[in-house]
Amino acid sequence: MKMIKRLMFLSIACLAVMLCSCAQEQSSQPSSAYPVAVNFSKVGKYPALTKSGAGYVYDDVLEYRVWVHPGGDDYYRAFSTYEEAKRFSEQTEKAEEPLVLVLQREHINEQEPGKFVHVKGDRITEWKVEWLSGSKRGPDTIANFIREKTKIPQSGGGTQSAR
Repeated sequence: MKMIKRLMFLSIACLAVMLCSCAQEQSSQPSSAYPVAVNFSKVGKYPALTKSGAGYVYDDVLEYRVWVHPGGDDYYRAFSTYEEAKRFSEQTEKAEEPLVLVLQREHINEQEPGKFVHVKGDRITEWKVEWLSGSKRGPDTIANFIREKTKIPQSGGGTQSAR
C-alpha cells in the first residue's frame, strides 16, 4: 500500500512539473497585435530583395522589417514581432514604418483588373503590416475570393458567376 501511495505521489509531482514547464514555455512566447514570425531562428536570414506586395493572402509571417535610408547604403533590420520593429522604427532616424515579410504558398494573381488567377508555388513578398488583417489563407480562401470577385450583376438585382 505504501508503494502505491509513493507512486501516486511521484506521478502527481511529475505531472505538476510538466504543467509548470508548459506554462513557462507558453508565457515565453511574445504577445503581439499581429502574428509573430513563424521561425525565430530564421529572422534576418531571408533575402533582402523580394517581391513587393500583391497576392491578397499569406500563409506565414517570416519577419518584420524596418528599412533605413541613412544617405549611403540603405539597409534593414529584421524582427520577430511587429512591436519590436515599430519601436526600432520610432527610435531610428531615417527609418521607414515596419513592413512584414510573408510566405505565400498559394496566392492570387490579378494580371489585369478583375481577372484573378489562383497561383500555387512558394513566393516571399514584403507587405504593409495592415494587409495581414483578415488575409491568412485557409483551405477555401482563394476559391471563395475568386468566386466572390467574379460575380457579374444582372438586371433585376441578382448575381451570376462569370465563366
